[in-house]
Amino acid sequence: MSSLDEKIQTTRENPLEAILFGVFPHGDQRSAVEAMSELRELADTGEFVVAGCVAQHRRHPDPNNYLGRGKLDELAEIVEQTEAQVVICDDSLSPAQGRNIEKTVGVTVLDRSELILHIFAHHAKTTQAKLQVEIARLQYQVPRLKRMWTHLERQRGGIGLRGGAGEKQIQLDRSELRSRIAGLAKQLKDIEARKVREVRAREDRFTIALVGYTNAGKSTLMNAMTSADVLAENRLFSTLDTRTRPWRLPGGRTVLLSDTVGFIKKLPHQLVASFHATLEEALNADLLFVVADSSSIAATEQLEAVEEVLDALGAGHIPRIYVLNKTDLLEDRSHLAPLYARGGTAVAVSAKTGDGIDELSHCLQTYLASAEQKIQILVPHTAGGLHAEIRSCTTVLSEFYSEEGCLMEVQVSPSLLGRLLSKGAKLPDAQ
Repeated sequence: MSSLDEKIQTTRENPLEAILFGVFPHGDQRSAVEAMSELRELADTGEFVVAGCVAQHRRHPDPNNYLGRGKLDELAEIVEQTEAQVVICDDSLSPAQGRNIEKTVGVTVLDRSELILHIFAHHAKTTQAKLQVEIARLQYQVPRLKRMWTHLERQRGGIGLRGGAGEKQIQLDRSELRSRIAGLAKQLKDIEARKVREVRAREDRFTIALVGYTNAGKSTLMNAMTSADVLAENRLFSTLDTRTRPWRLPGGRTVLLSDTVGFIKKLPHQLVASFHATLEEALNADLLFVVADSSSIAATEQLEAVEEVLDALGAGHIPRIYVLNKTDLLEDRSHLAPLYARGGTAVAVSAKTGDGIDELSHCLQTYLASAEQKIQILVPHTAGGLHAEIRSCTTVLSEFYSEEGCLMEVQVSPSLLGRLLSKGAKLPDAQ
């Protein structure tokens, strides 16, 4: 069990009560409400019971205490009244801010990054995901060891850390953490190398990555399009691992859909770095379906957060179609106007009811027609086994049978065309 888990041992059977707090710009009440609502969802996903919220409007967080002195005392008073065991900040706290808040409120302090790391750790299922999360957590802990030791000493009734054994132990712990990170990173590198090879082995098949804000409905959308039966919960970060499934289009062509981990505002940079290989699906995709929860009042801001993460990953250049999901929750579709106004191709759908899926399929086929090469190829009778592969991997526009074989007009990528020619297909002009 990590030191973070030791601080917040909480389950659905024995949840801890938490007070949420954050600093927001003056006059921006909507942002404060949206941020605290999202933090409440994160706390619920982390198995906490929210007992109250404290929001302060000021230009910048206090460099020492995050909150202003008066608001910090108010937070401490609420903690005492509610007997909450944890306070959770909507921002990442510096080690000094975390220590100072903890001294004042007298209970464990978690910041947004710690909470997200805690959630990721409990949702990681595969070896790759577990290694990625553990590396991110250890990287987060290295500069915060003094705060953790202070918390431990207070629990044990210690006399503090100024000099002496505590400081020496911190240095030993830092060295141990860095060695542990290096060892885990080596294990992860071996797994990721295999993952990259798997992804690149699909280069001949058109691939689409589903990306979007957490809880935008990506997994439900994948189920609606592929009957994949992947886990789809109405919870943040319900799945962390990338799943790839075939999507059969009208006419018989099959493309690959990959469902990726959801993004969120203020995603810890350690996680972005650690999950870079998991998002290899998105980086190597031919097209992105950027999925948005169109029923959310923060949909525009969430899309902006997704675009920022894509840019940070180096995927900003990949073509995309915006999928405006959850329209079944909209009473008035005029709310979609700001999302359409962002530009680019957008399709409104409901993954839950299936409404708009056919339009999305048509939109994809229109994109393929513009992006791929139209060419005639001859499949000799001696290479008849290629017919099924061609129908599965390309868009077949026409077929004509003759004594030489089957003359097919197809939409195809250059790499796949080369593979088909190497397997016996021919260009008519080469006859």
